[in-house]
Amino acid sequence: MTSNGQQPAAAVSLYPELDEAALAQVVEALRTGDTSRLAPARAAEVTEARKAATFLDGVGVPGDGGVELDAALWLHNGPGPHPLIVMPSPWAKQGWTVYAIQALRFARRGYHVLAYTARGFGESGGEVEVAGEADIADGIRALDYLIAQAGGPGAIGRIGFLGDSYGSGISQLVAAEDSRVHAVVALSTWGDLGEAFYENDTRHVAAVQTLLNAAKTARLSARTQQAFDDVLANRNVAETLRWAASRSPYHRVDKLNRRQVPVLFANAWHETLFPTNQTLKMFNALSGPKRLLLSVGDHSGPEMTGILGLPNRIWQDAHRWFDHHLLEAADEGSEAEAAAVFDADSGAEDQVVSEIMWSRTLESRPSWHAATGDPERFYLTGPAEGAQDGGLLDKPGNGWRTTFTTGTDTPATVADAILLTGYAELAGLPKTYRTGRIDRNDAGVWSSAPLPSRHQLRGVPRLRVTVAPSAPDSTFVAYLFDVNALGIARIITHAPYTVRDGDPDAPVTVDIALQATGYDVRAGHRLMLVLDSVDPFYGPAAQPPGAITVTSPDEDPSYLELPLS
Repeated sequence: MTSNGQQPAAAVSLYPELDEAALAQVVEALRTGDTSRLAPARAAEVTEARKAATFLDGVGVPGDGGVELDAALWLHNGPGPHPLIVMPSPWAKQGWTVYAIQALRFARRGYHVLAYTARGFGESGGEVEVAGEADIADGIRALDYLIAQAGGPGAIGRIGFLGDSYGSGISQLVAAEDSRVHAVVALSTWGDLGEAFYENDTRHVAAVQTLLNAAKTARLSARTQQAFDDVLANRNVAETLRWAASRSPYHRVDKLNRRQVPVLFANAWHETLFPTNQTLKMFNALSGPKRLLLSVGDHSGPEMTGILGLPNRIWQDAHRWFDHHLLEAADEGSEAEAAAVFDADSGAEDQVVSEIMWSRTLESRPSWHAATGDPERFYLTGPAEGAQDGGLLDKPGNGWRTTFTTGTDTPATVADAILLTGYAELAGLPKTYRTGRIDRNDAGVWSSAPLPSRHQLRGVPRLRVTVAPSAPDSTFVAYLFDVNALGIARIITHAPYTVRDGDPDAPVTVDIALQATGYDVRAGHRLMLVLDSVDPFYGPAAQPPGAITVTSPDEDPSYLELPLS
């Protein structure tokens, strides 16, 4: 039972398509050399890995404060020095085994590798501290251990940290604090944990509950449990934000920048645990070599096939990143020279790689600025005569008011379920919405005319809107949809927003950054903006049922600004 008296839900996995049995078979084959239970290609891979590197599992790594961390070790057998990779585990009971196949591939390539289970999970000791100081110290101790096993500082090459999900945040934080780390790969990661938990003053309750459920078999510290319970109970917000700041790479970015640490990020457009914008903020704050891979799907979904050993462009890029910054850079002199060589080899256009919905086309651009379209405004207007919905037009149409009641959910939602809706997207089955079923009493709706040409959205859409909530604290969610001629929609992006400590029924103008997107809207389709007050993904402000009135003052019209390329 949680500290607020609620019964926790059943355990869930942040890796719903992970084949644990298949990974266990790979680990057993690495241990014993018996590959009879593996498919031929995997058997050959394991056999070659055993020739190239010595594998040890069940390794006890001394962590911070006497905690022992369960780990696996791959020591390359060829003449060195060899670069090192440390891989802190995801937020999962399976611990380091999630990395088994990719770690053996690094080992075959010429790396010494240590993959370990974060404290509080699986067979590791200690309690879960959510990338706290003990986790950072664990990462540093794990690196110390790997260096010692590899023959000491004089016998090793350059050093990288790689993590997926939970391990990605730990990897960035260790790199910020330990000057021995030369490069980082952070998959399905976070930059600002406070923003991930409280986006626009709105609690991400479904994300926090999912993290709690996924850690049901873990051992959470009292402080960790308190932080999660406080988000769910809507209390101690300032205290929780301070707790989150110390666990956020964004708040240590200056340390990474001083050493120009190369960092590769990968995230999904419809990420529901760590929304894209907070990672984008971290990416843009970095001044050293960096790359951002944005994909269709949800948390850890785009890289899942690679975890299972199948071809995967994200893991291929991770290998390439380390090969350039660890293997090849060892022969290039200074870190600045190594970065220059990498950029010359890869092309500066590779800094941002976006997988576009729904063509799945890959677009490479030299920077986030270059990847972002030019802003074009669609002004919110009142409904035409005889119509229910307002318009999205190229000129303001002021003097109108649209009011919807609060406290009732509508079919406009972020997704059907965290993770699972994103996995359906990966399979080419994005969630569809019947826009005619959105009750206009419970939502404000604005639609464009059918678009005369394809509109390519690239970047962060922004909404400036004047609202007058009937309660001092009031939450609403803005959704942007792509709607076909039959009224069937797909979600492009969204964002929640909470107005706090306002005067009831007093208008307030707010600016909302919707989550970044790479989306193509076909010619003949319409854009639809929906505002409603309830979404299962978010915790509303403490408010009685009431209403929100949307207006567009003459001196400051309401508009939706889309980045179009």
